[in-house]
Amino acid sequence: MKNIGSIIKTLQNILRKDQGVSGDAQRIEQLGWMITLKIIDDKDKELEIVKENYRSPIPDELKWRNWAENPEGITGDELKEFIDRKLFPGLKNLEILPGDRRALIIREIFDGTNNYMKNGTIIRQVVNQLNQIDFNISEDRHVFGDIYETILRDLQSAGNYGEFYTPRALTEFVTEMVNPKLGEKIYDPACGTGGFLTSAIENIRKNGISNVEEFDTLQENILGSELKPLPFMLAVTNLILHDIEVPKIEYADSLNREYTSISAKDRVDVILANPPFGATVADSIETNFPLSYRTKESADLFLVMMIRYLKDGGRAGIVLPDGSLTGDGVKERIRQHLLETCNLHTIIRLPNSVFQPYASVATNLLFFTKGTPTTEIWYREHKLPEGMKAYSKTKPIQKHEFEPIREWWNNREENELSWKVPVETLRETGYNLDIKNPHFQETEHEYTSAELIELLHQSFRRSEQLLLELKRELGN
Repeated sequence: MKNIGSIIKTLQNILRKDQGVSGDAQRIEQLGWMITLKIIDDKDKELEIVKENYRSPIPDELKWRNWAENPEGITGDELKEFIDRKLFPGLKNLEILPGDRRALIIREIFDGTNNYMKNGTIIRQVVNQLNQIDFNISEDRHVFGDIYETILRDLQSAGNYGEFYTPRALTEFVTEMVNPKLGEKIYDPACGTGGFLTSAIENIRKNGISNVEEFDTLQENILGSELKPLPFMLAVTNLILHDIEVPKIEYADSLNREYTSISAKDRVDVILANPPFGATVADSIETNFPLSYRTKESADLFLVMMIRYLKDGGRAGIVLPDGSLTGDGVKERIRQHLLETCNLHTIIRLPNSVFQPYASVATNLLFFTKGTPTTEIWYREHKLPEGMKAYSKTKPIQKHEFEPIREWWNNREENELSWKVPVETLRETGYNLDIKNPHFQETEHEYTSAELIELLHQSFRRSEQLLLELKRELGN
């Protein structure tokens, strides 16, 4: 039996030898476009057998099978020349016939993707390794799917790409609590690499899909939007690995839509999302929203938009930073809107380090249902495991840690980790949702020298990022 894990390790080691590729993000992008093309071609082969008159939107010369599959095929400068001058231009300008979503999604992927590799011989070595995986063999696909998750997790420490990956333990817990069902329309307006969408697919499958019609229903109802090219490509590939033939992921900024244009036909049953936080939106984006909700803070605008997208009775499970739970002015009006139009029944308070090393801000899981106002909110604190001071890349949050919250969920009682607050109390404090645990007096944390140095490094990194953003804005 082939060891797909060792194939991936070999691939990453080979990529490190190419002078054109630097850093995790570029390595992931190179692996990404090759994996995507290989998966699409494997799927095309299957569709050519099972569907009469099926024809791939990719021209014959550019199909993976015709330039990549033969281990003795083109290599060196000839392969590099083919990729740069024929493959990428051909896929970026793919002909799109009306209704051909498969062609559109391939063109969108390659429109935002680059080939950084300079050595055609190394490209051939990568291609030959990938050819050991057959994505039409169920076992290969499922083993690779698990490994793909570790590739996505590497994004967390790849520059600013951490915002596009939500730890799997979180996506699975949130999805289980919201419990999307077959036939419900499920949407993630900032889907990153597709973690919430794949969790929704797995949750629905776990509850049973018995025939082709039901699977077609599932495919039609998994919807996402993603603005950045690398996570968009990775999300599409992630969904294809979960047997979604043509993922319905929009390559767009979902905030760049008139709030009032979101009408009944656009409404969804379930929203699962971790919208970007700590970032300012592009110029004039906020003018898409009603005057009283206009802000430059992306997380707050996403919250307003998600409320709009939900049907009456629709359910949401989302990640929000502490900064969205408090503050006056626009922030207060947005929270008031949430509490008056939705039943915000549960807030799970998470430790600061869940998204490290990308971000060390405190975050929360919010669960709400649209259509009835909030009367009280249950809070539950998620504590770090005994003996652990913080999560890290090597020690991320684990699914089993949510077990006590699962047990509490359907049989709620106040205890040292949970408390409830009536909406009247919140109204008196300007709808401040940042309610600390009343049963626990926080003691001042004594940091070790190593922790202080790491906090200082994080502060410098954040300052550099803000400075670059400011320079870009001034340059424009």
